[in-house]
Amino acid sequence: MMNIHIKLTMTYDPLKVAAQLERIVTKDDTRKYYRFRADRWYGGIATADCVGCPLKCVFCWSDFPRDRPKKAGKFYTPEDVFNRLDAIARKRSLAQLRISGNEPTLGKEHLLKVLELVEQSDYSFMLETSGVLIDEEYARSLAPFKNAHVRVSLKGTTPEEFSKLTGARSEAFKLQLDAIAHCLDASVSVHPSAMLSFSSKENVQKLLDQLESVKPGLSRHLEEEYVILYPNVIKKLKGVDIKPRIAYRPDGVPLKLI
Repeated sequence: MMNIHIKLTMTYDPLKVAAQLERIVTKDDTRKYYRFRADRWYGGIATADCVGCPLKCVFCWSDFPRDRPKKAGKFYTPEDVFNRLDAIARKRSLAQLRISGNEPTLGKEHLLKVLELVEQSDYSFMLETSGVLIDEEYARSLAPFKNAHVRVSLKGTTPEEFSKLTGARSEAFKLQLDAIAHCLDASVSVHPSAMLSFSSKENVQKLLDQLESVKPGLSRHLEEEYVILYPNVIKKLKGVDIKPRIAYRPDGVPLKLI
């Protein structure tokens, strides 16, 4: 069995990591979560933070639930998750829900059942994902949910950046671009975002060109992401000797990025 505590000095296949993680963080239709909260992003959103991610990004702020999935969180049914998000949203007068913290697409059946509950409500749902697990079949399964929008967060702008930032094999970068294409083909509402803190202008342009090859005009919808310098993130970046070109303190994130 693969050890999921993967060192960033070796490359790994995120699909194999995901298969192992699903045996840990899902059980029947339940899924592990470690926190439920309201957050400031998208103008205010009720958030369920899940456990487990197949990528090991050096800039991730949620590393304990990612790296210690057996110890972090507890299991919740789809009804539990929706009801907790609904209670937060009602209390804060929020119109949007999301699952964040790690990788929401782990545990497909659980996620689809959450989306079924959202579809019966007036809420919109932001599915934040790296996209590595969204193949053609997964994208088609998301198509019926008109209250859901997919935000594919690209980890860097090139295969080399992706591998440097996640430790995963560089070939897996294409899975993220493929996820966007699969969603578009299935008529799923989707847009790309990308971590640009470590990217040169030349590499950003390469990404824009790739997005245009997926669909003309797609590059205009790219959402910029930058590292937020939480204390644990600062420590991790120093540990791997990777310095961001652009980064923000938690209290200094520009309003246009929130």
